[in-house]
Amino acid sequence: MDIIKIIGVALIGLIIIILLKQYKPEFAIYISLLTGVLILLLVMDKLTGIINLLQTFANKASINSTFITLLIKITGIAFLSEFAVSICKDSGEAAIASKIEIGSKIIIISMSIPILSALLEIILKVLP
Repeated sequence: MDIIKIIGVALIGLIIIILLKQYKPEFAIYISLLTGVLILLLVMDKLTGIINLLQTFANKASINSTFITLLIKITGIAFLSEFAVSICKDSGEAAIASKIEIGSKIIIISMSIPILSALLEIILKVLP
């Protein structure tokens, strides 16, 4: 089971961080970052499977592939920004974390404008 691998990597990283904080606290953030990257790598194959499934559904439903691509990019931005925010908060840099959150929200909103405009066009066609 993949969750056991993820929990194992997380617990090993946690133990190393706890041990390192006693002697070299400045290295703890590097272990935290490495642990996060390892966990992301462990779930990467699942993520590609989800993306392929979404593209298959989009092709069957004849949905514009541009919209699916945008949704995948928006989801990726949300995940990556959450990862960066967590790292910043773990490092004690809440101010930088909040700036990342604001920046990612603005980017997500700007990227979603084509989807919103297409939805508005559909709504306007349906309304008499």
